[in-house]
Amino acid sequence: MKTLRILGTRGVPAAHGGFETFAEQLALHLVRTGWRVIVYCQETGQGPVQLDEWCGVERVRMACGADTPASTIGFDWKATRHAAASRDLCLTLGYNTAVFCALLRLAGVTNVINMDGIEWRRAKWGAVAKLWFWLNERAGSLLGNHLVADHPEIARHLQRAAPAAKITMIPYGAERLAEVDASPLQAYGLQPGRYATLIARPEPENSVLEAVRGWSARPRGQTLAVLGGYRQDHAYHRAVRAAAGPEVQFCGPIYDKPILRALRAHCTLYVHGHQVGGTNPSLVESLGAGNAVIAHDNAFNRWVAQDAAVYFDGAKSFSSRLEAVLDNASQLEQMRAAARRRFEAEFQWEQVLQAYDRLLTQHVMR
Repeated sequence: MKTLRILGTRGVPAAHGGFETFAEQLALHLVRTGWRVIVYCQETGQGPVQLDEWCGVERVRMACGADTPASTIGFDWKATRHAAASRDLCLTLGYNTAVFCALLRLAGVTNVINMDGIEWRRAKWGAVAKLWFWLNERAGSLLGNHLVADHPEIARHLQRAAPAAKITMIPYGAERLAEVDASPLQAYGLQPGRYATLIARPEPENSVLEAVRGWSARPRGQTLAVLGGYRQDHAYHRAVRAAAGPEVQFCGPIYDKPILRALRAHCTLYVHGHQVGGTNPSLVESLGAGNAVIAHDNAFNRWVAQDAAVYFDGAKSFSSRLEAVLDNASQLEQMRAAARRRFEAEFQWEQVLQAYDRLLTQHVMR
């Protein structure tokens, strides 16, 4: 039986973010096609390693103390040591602790690494953290037997430290949204087709402040629904709130999937301000919802969204793009049609998961 161990996430079922969602989707797909899949799961508290099963997926559950960055590094170390003793094919998601993959190399374990985005370029990190991520990106490029890039620009970036033959480009996936119940919007006072959605961590590199300022520059006749936790003790969060006009609504952090689906499926357009990264899950999910998109102007977003988006760079640019499209029903419909075409061509889960299945099969059979 083909066997795969998945490292680098908090585990399954998904409850935290993009990599966990991908790990869940891939694990279930591989189990359906006859693989044995083991996923390492991080848990809080103390206690021995526990083994169990979820939907046919084997789980190695490791308690690593409190939920802190240090405990996550400790979890990665323990999981890598455990996997190195198994000799099974490994898929490591992310390179944040790629230096630990030396254990897999020394044990002769084949390890495919999804190299994620260019973490050390993110503005939120200080000098020490940026150095750590840069060193681990280099370590992953060298130590991984094969690398997966989720975007052509990431693949080109990785070729600075690894040969092109060692890199395969496979994007992120999402589900197609159709016939989504709009009733969850009532709790937020939102009406279908009368609001825009912004889902992002409240960080400078995600252009939240620029979007809020641009939206608030003049009356829009619609609401900008901003998701995420905004704390009064955080300077950037306070600045975003201070810039918000009466047509900006802070909805708080939302993780409930039916609510998120409704917020995506029934918005006038989706706001995507991410400046750094590869194929961002949130942008792919907006295409799966058939959203017209207004996105930060960079090579990552342009490849993903293409004609489904108009592009901005700064608050004034955001405001002018809104004025051009927000009340232009025909252009919005053209953008929605382009989003559906782009999603179906590149980002459906079945396509993505089959590509991983083929790649991993090549390595497990060697």
